[in-house]
Amino acid sequence: MQRLSAYIAGALRKPLPPAVSEKTKHHLLDTLAAMLSGSRLPPGKKAIAFTRTLGGAREACVAGSRIVTAASNAALANGMLAHADETDDSHSGSQTHPGCGVVAAALAMAERERAGGAALLRAVALGYDVCCRLTQSLNAIEFRASGHSTHSFGPTFGAAAAAGALAALDERGARHLLSYAAQQASGISCWMRDEGHVEKAFDFGGMPARNGVAAASMVAHGFTGVDDVFSGERNFFAVYGRAPDPGELARGLGESYEIMNADIKRWSVGSPIQAPLDSLLELIRAHRVRAEDLERLVVRVAHLGANTTGNRDMPDICMQHLCAVMLLDGAVSFRSSHDRKRMQDRKVLELRRRIELRGDDELTKAMPRREGVVEITLRDGRELRHHTRSVRGTPENPMTRAEVEAKSYDLAKPVLGSARARKLCNAIWDLEKIRDVRMLRPLLRA
Repeated sequence: MQRLSAYIAGALRKPLPPAVSEKTKHHLLDTLAAMLSGSRLPPGKKAIAFTRTLGGAREACVAGSRIVTAASNAALANGMLAHADETDDSHSGSQTHPGCGVVAAALAMAERERAGGAALLRAVALGYDVCCRLTQSLNAIEFRASGHSTHSFGPTFGAAAAAGALAALDERGARHLLSYAAQQASGISCWMRDEGHVEKAFDFGGMPARNGVAAASMVAHGFTGVDDVFSGERNFFAVYGRAPDPGELARGLGESYEIMNADIKRWSVGSPIQAPLDSLLELIRAHRVRAEDLERLVVRVAHLGANTTGNRDMPDICMQHLCAVMLLDGAVSFRSSHDRKRMQDRKVLELRRRIELRGDDELTKAMPRREGVVEITLRDGRELRHHTRSVRGTPENPMTRAEVEAKSYDLAKPVLGSARARKLCNAIWDLEKIRDVRMLRPLLRA
């Protein structure tokens, strides 16, 4: 607790290494673009409409709207916007989507405190550090398997840390901040049954962001609490841990930055679908595979991935549908992956009948790496196979700045128009030059 609270309290005074700063910009831009695209999807529309009813002090903006509201309200809305579908980033080791919770909270508190761009960057990197270490200290995969939502627990602490640093909490305040985060940490993985993605957007992004900002705001206002929620009688790990490793919370702080281990999605679709689309694209390009040539296609992923993406009703989380779309189009765009009407298209349905999804024991053992295998049998008798071990956008196979910008521009352009979408990208690349984060408001407003 001493090391973690000191790290939170001092995070904004410590410059980030250049590589970490660059990677943080990638994730910040990627998440802001997800907010903007999410503002036009059903969960985002509901979040914006709900936020309009809340009122509150004019402290922070809601992306994709003209709402300026209390920081906790803006964090709730922006968190839901960022995870309105499957566009946002992820972190395999911690089994979380850090950006939707952490960035939403950091942006709201940075606006409230009129912080500069450099402070926002450092707060976001801090949030990823705390978010990811929290669920890793609980053995993330087992914690999730037991029914807890890692996607809610980790981001609650990460959002609180980012917001607390921006609220200028000292070391003792950071201790109390973490206790308030622990009291609000919750979530069960029944979100898998949410067919409309609305509650899931709240569970992954809105709730953690709102709770993190609330924790920071209360402590900044003078609320006191437990000095060490991670040890002593009835502590956090005694309640939630099976074989916890509390030391993970402080291991390598300031030396190893978890944002460097986070993934940015090449495709605006569910995480288990990333590797199969990478493999399918490679086969299409290398062998000039066309939809009409296909006899049979088998997709192999980890059992969990097969369970969560098999023949789903939402296009962007349906493995068979997206593979059919890629075969027909040669790629998958944000627009094509969110076209519900196309799920009834005759050509797509015909292809889906030839696509089989299987859970694979070996690929399950590879978790948290989300590997995928695509096996194709063509009508001329050829058999093709591709195994993606390192998905594009993961630390082992990272996207370039140009690729991140191209994806973000594609997401933001329909909401902002081409000129402002380009200005938003440029503003994030030069974020250290911004003295007051509120200067980003005109670039986020629709």
